[in-house]
Amino acid sequence: MKSGMRSQLAEKMAGEITLSDSPGQALKKWRVSFEIAPGVLSERLGVSPSVISDYEGGRRKSPGTAIVGKIVDAILGIDEESGGRHIQQFSSMLYAGMDDGVIYDMHEYASPVQLMQFAEAIGCTLLCGSAEQMIHGYTVINSLNAILQLSSNEFNRIYGWSTERALVFTNVSTGKSPMVAIRVTPFKPRCVVLQGIEAPDVHPIVEKMAERDRITVMCTGMEIDKIVSSLRDKEW
Repeated sequence: MKSGMRSQLAEKMAGEITLSDSPGQALKKWRVSFEIAPGVLSERLGVSPSVISDYEGGRRKSPGTAIVGKIVDAILGIDEESGGRHIQQFSSMLYAGMDDGVIYDMHEYASPVQLMQFAEAIGCTLLCGSAEQMIHGYTVINSLNAILQLSSNEFNRIYGWSTERALVFTNVSTGKSPMVAIRVTPFKPRCVVLQGIEAPDVHPIVEKMAERDRITVMCTGMEIDKIVSSLRDKEW
């Protein structure tokens, strides 16, 4: 793994955890994003699993910069030993921008937001899955341009800094194309919002694919500009 790439990613992660109003939640976001179990991380650090749990749950005093650095290094080290798949994904976001016309808006939350709150803000109806979960950000995507212009590696960049997010695909006709694009890529979002379509008009295969990948799917008829402005106005 390129040392410069690793160092910049480590700096990004450590800075977000240290400066967050909820450092424990920021730490958990990165651990979950790298798909590392609490026990694996605690073993790497030589501490009990309860220490990691206490940090993430805010029951233990926020770790200082030295400890945060050790945690970040442990997360990256674990990923490197399994091929560095997540490091490559996140590092690509440091070096490359998104094609014009693909992203309407992208935002990372400082603290997790309830998916139900997010859904209510943009007038969503639930198609399948659970709304009783948290997200760390959202991306509003031009569905057609994303599918036509992005390679599989470029498509991963719509996840921003966490896959624990809602992807809002605009102007969909059946909802099948964005779900197929997600199906063939390694990273899965917490939620997909299909804009411009009512639930009865969604292709039946969408729900089947969503259940297979454990993705919550919602629909909204709200206009794109209003979606963007409504989400930006929320002080979450």
